[in-house]
Amino acid sequence: MQKIAIRNTDFEVRSLDTICVNESKLTHKWYHNIKYLIVGLAFGIVFVKAEIISWFRIQEMFRLQSFHMYGVIGSAVVVGMISVWLIKKFNIKTIYGEQIEFHKKTFNKGQVYGGLLFGLGWAITGACPGPLFAQIGTGATVVAVTLLSAIAGTWVYGYVREKLPH
Repeated sequence: MQKIAIRNTDFEVRSLDTICVNESKLTHKWYHNIKYLIVGLAFGIVFVKAEIISWFRIQEMFRLQSFHMYGVIGSAVVVGMISVWLIKKFNIKTIYGEQIEFHKKTFNKGQVYGGLLFGLGWAITGACPGPLFAQIGTGATVVAVTLLSAIAGTWVYGYVREKLPH
């Protein structure tokens, strides 16, 4: 019984930590996920057409040779800021009527190390985790190595997470 109490406390702490927790209690049929497939395909097409997944565009960004990717990332940040502001100001709920909650995050130096590691991997491979599938879909099958590496890195982090300072 004591283990259950520890797990509940651990879950409460983790929900405020860097782990993303889906707090929704709703359940849906399997076909409700088709909308996510359609949106994912649309994003993939937009990423390809906008050259966001292009290894050459990513290398241009890290070599400071082009503004293209900085413009894309900067506009995404602005859209995100405006969206969060609108959600908070007008108390917008999900399409199913659930409350959207924002939890305060405390800064720690691990975020800097993680960001540097992420950026280094992005610069070396020419891919961040989001567009990996779109890159593979365009025929760049060598990116499968990056995908497998990302999966392995996620597994290693999950395995050693409890031993890391948070």
